[in-house]
Amino acid sequence: MLAGCSAGSHKATVVTSGGTLVANATLERVVDGDTIEVQINGVEERVRLIGIDTPETKKPDSPIECFGPEASAFTESLLPEGTALYLERDVEARDSFGRLLAYVYIADTGTFANLEIVRQGYAQPLTIAPNVAHSIEFVDAARAAERADAGLWAQCTG
Repeated sequence: MLAGCSAGSHKATVVTSGGTLVANATLERVVDGDTIEVQINGVEERVRLIGIDTPETKKPDSPIECFGPEASAFTESLLPEGTALYLERDVEARDSFGRLLAYVYIADTGTFANLEIVRQGYAQPLTIAPNVAHSIEFVDAARAAERADAGLWAQCTG
């Protein structure tokens, strides 16, 4: 269903001669800061961005967390409806909620959305083995965002 890397391999990203990624999904909507809905070959899929955790805004029976609305708004601005995406898998295809797990790239720019969300201070790293391909990048980006007092690092304490 997804082009890109096979389980355990992270070298199979498809790039055109112009340097853009070959899209394998289209954004339908942003659910929250770390969850999106996409179309893949005419099938709607809910996708959980691997390796990051944004503050909750829609968790049942839970309050909205500090900087949650801002994280969702940032993801919406980064990934507008209709954006062509390149989704890349890691080892596990789905989480316990049935969501597709993916590293999400904007196809025409190559922007790594998961990393950009952390870099701008809207998420913390969330490493769940065996999906660890970019965990060091996420930790490094979060440390830099924290040092810069970016996003949630400036707004949320405790």
